[in-house]
Amino acid sequence: MANRFYIVDVFTEQRYSGNPLAIVVGSDSLPTESMQRIAAEMNFSETTFVTPEPEDSGYRVRIFTPSQEIAFAGHPILGTAWVIRQYLQKIPAMSVILKLTVGDISVRVEQTEEKNEVVWFRAPAIMLGACCDRSKMAAALGVAMEDIDAEYPVQQLSANTSAVVVPLRSLDALKRSKLNLERYTELASQGFPPLVYLFSRETHQPQNNLCARFFFEAHGVREDPATGNGAAFLGAYLLEHHFYTRPDFTLRIEQGYELRRPSLIMLHARQDEGTREISVGGHVVPVVQGELL
Repeated sequence: MANRFYIVDVFTEQRYSGNPLAIVVGSDSLPTESMQRIAAEMNFSETTFVTPEPEDSGYRVRIFTPSQEIAFAGHPILGTAWVIRQYLQKIPAMSVILKLTVGDISVRVEQTEEKNEVVWFRAPAIMLGACCDRSKMAAALGVAMEDIDAEYPVQQLSANTSAVVVPLRSLDALKRSKLNLERYTELASQGFPPLVYLFSRETHQPQNNLCARFFFEAHGVREDPATGNGAAFLGAYLLEHHFYTRPDFTLRIEQGYELRRPSLIMLHARQDEGTREISVGGHVVPVVQGELL
């Protein structure tokens, strides 16, 4: 039997923007090698494979980049849950449980006043890791050391996957940034992954709070138009370093402008007596449905 697949745009309210995602239904009928080859053929930052029926009240999901399987990523979680709700469930539920390698992730649907759905996931526990040298990161990004905000660290964060968060002083510095893997070699030798999440207070749109970019290595350097797990890492980072005076905030994060795929990620972060609660949300728009031959 052919495997159905869907393509959706995540973190956007209109087609052909946000972050595209392919979802293949029927992961139980495909060997791992085939999943990896399909993900390389799709060539999106991630492709997911989901069982057509729930198991123990949740749907088993695997996530692949074009080069490897990963444990956790934001927009694949939201897009896959949306597809399950729209096309796999006979009676769409307001919450969906995804069974990932990191554990069960609950995704909930929120109806807005504009009658649009926002899909949210609660991030798993995020660990704050080592800080790296600003000058070496600046060289790897092709910016001046002064472009990196010295008030906050350049720091690695992890939740099964990892990324390095870099605070920039301006939108101009954000636009000029580009990850150079050769210049990143020394940082990589120190254990810092070639996944870099940059952000600035300056934005393209005045109604948004922060602007971000995300570079990662997958058969060379690629850029993500919208990064849910990066936003989750950012939430933990902002709480830890008291970026905002209040310990409970909701932000609008824009991304993808350099790729001509404007995106909007919702972030809610809260810290209470040392416990962090971080949720990431966004809209999902269907683009394509079909079947693998």
